[in-house]
Amino acid sequence: MNKINYKKRLQLLFAELNNHGFDGFIVPHADEFQGEYVPASAQRLAWLTGFTGSAGLAIVHPDESAIFVDGRYTLAVRDQVETFKPYDYSSLTEWLKKQRSVKLAYDPWLHTLNDLALFKDVQLVACETNPIDTIWLDQPEPPLAPVVPYPLSYAGETSETKREQIILDDGIDAVMLTAPDSIAWLLNIRGGDVPRAPLPLCFAILYANKYVDLFIDKQKINVGWVERSETHHLGDSVGFASLYPPYMIEKHLSENVTIYEFTDLATILDKLNQSSVLIDPKQTPVWIVKRLNKIVKGDDPCLLPKACKNSTEIAGTRAAHLRDGSALTRFLSWLKPGVDEIQAAERLEQFRAETGLLHDLSFDTISGYGANGAIVHYQVTAKTNKVLETGNLYLVDSGGQYLDGTTDVTRTIAIGTPTAEHKDRFTRVLKGHIAIATCRFPEGTTGTQLDILARHALWQVGLDYQHGTGHGVGIFLSVHEGPQSISKRINKIALKPGMIISNEPGYYKAGAYGIRIENLILVTEAEAIEGGEQPMMGFETLTLAPIDRNLIEVSLLNEKEIAWINNYHARVYEKIAPTLKDEEECQWLAKATATIY
Repeated sequence: MNKINYKKRLQLLFAELNNHGFDGFIVPHADEFQGEYVPASAQRLAWLTGFTGSAGLAIVHPDESAIFVDGRYTLAVRDQVETFKPYDYSSLTEWLKKQRSVKLAYDPWLHTLNDLALFKDVQLVACETNPIDTIWLDQPEPPLAPVVPYPLSYAGETSETKREQIILDDGIDAVMLTAPDSIAWLLNIRGGDVPRAPLPLCFAILYANKYVDLFIDKQKINVGWVERSETHHLGDSVGFASLYPPYMIEKHLSENVTIYEFTDLATILDKLNQSSVLIDPKQTPVWIVKRLNKIVKGDDPCLLPKACKNSTEIAGTRAAHLRDGSALTRFLSWLKPGVDEIQAAERLEQFRAETGLLHDLSFDTISGYGANGAIVHYQVTAKTNKVLETGNLYLVDSGGQYLDGTTDVTRTIAIGTPTAEHKDRFTRVLKGHIAIATCRFPEGTTGTQLDILARHALWQVGLDYQHGTGHGVGIFLSVHEGPQSISKRINKIALKPGMIISNEPGYYKAGAYGIRIENLILVTEAEAIEGGEQPMMGFETLTLAPIDRNLIEVSLLNEKEIAWINNYHARVYEKIAPTLKDEEECQWLAKATATIY
């Protein structure tokens, strides 16, 4: 295979910019819909730089072309990118101050108001056509996956009921919805336009009277499953084929939803020129904002009700986690020295597929041995692939998309006998994990307030990790959703019953190994504590899979922590053992979940 000449691509871009009178260009990892996953047709950052992470920003500048990433990708970007100098996101403002003032072009479809706020005192010019699209001669076509109804048996509430929950403030006539997962949740639809998330790429306007205008390529509407089976990401191991062949999405949406083409958006927005429209400055493309005359800035009103799962969704995600935990347990019993990272990732996906209900992975599996495990969002390639040998740690972060739930789980496994340092670091991460899992907290508590609990045991010996402790998770939607989180970063959203959030502290020793322990947890209703003065909420752990007992240094744990581990493992055995058909797997699970003292 010929090596891609990224230097040549950068030269072509400079030439194209010069043709239009621009000095430089801003290239985000983004499409018009501002999601974590973008279709192949919008992978402009990867095409230009070689960086394949899920978050990043490049600035093509005549003095120095730079790429900015967050803490998850500081190691990966150095391996992938040669033509752009890598920096951490936090240094963007200072970097801009040091550069000559030049005319920087940007694509107004790919940036939000909040994005542009980072470029203070910079001469920005919106371009009508993205210059990369002009020089990217083999750019893929935009995706055209069919849109399908999401059944009430999984959603738990009708679209009409959900729309009634969205209360707009007095004086607001409509809200512009640009996040596909919000629209998919609101209208009870799913799609397959991007990998790993069952989303239809679309926009919508929700009016105060609860009517909706949906903007989408109409080629995705009312098409047969078989006709499009080769062109989308909707998995065929379960999919929707048996439920809706062929389906009528217009009938599902009801007469209160009007379907338009994307090309109709400008006309409809112009009709709202005298109306007050709510826009989320973190999500809405600048092109749309500039088309509106009277905007009100605020959060996407779907975020909070989407985050608080109803009883049907909670029952579904429990079932999905039981199924997923069984697959992961089978994988852990199979894992052994001699396999490599790629083989391990493929075998884990196969175990999930053997449930018969896997729709897709919820993200690309992170399968890292030794030093590769220290790269937080490591993606194995043929070049980086390592064989699992005795004497180090293997980290696997993975998840599945099932019709009834989305999973995300990380386990760190000792390959052979772990060192004393391995056990010390692992146990400190485990102590932080338990501290979150067992925390009781009053109404109004945010994830930011809890984050220190996950880091405390690491901080006491001068260690830390450079990523958040927890992110929200959807129900057959995105594996990363808001508005809740557990992180050092300030988040003012209080944790509420029904929210699903990850619990994933870690530790990473660059060039050596990585450790992360991740379960998904559900925020539970407030309960009275005997002798307490007010009710407290807590967490229910959803994920069911063994935690490597070989890596636990019991002397670092207190009695309550030991009890938590034993109770968790007893629950894992009780739930998972009946799902295993192989006697060796059952014996392995019994040993993996045995009591520690």
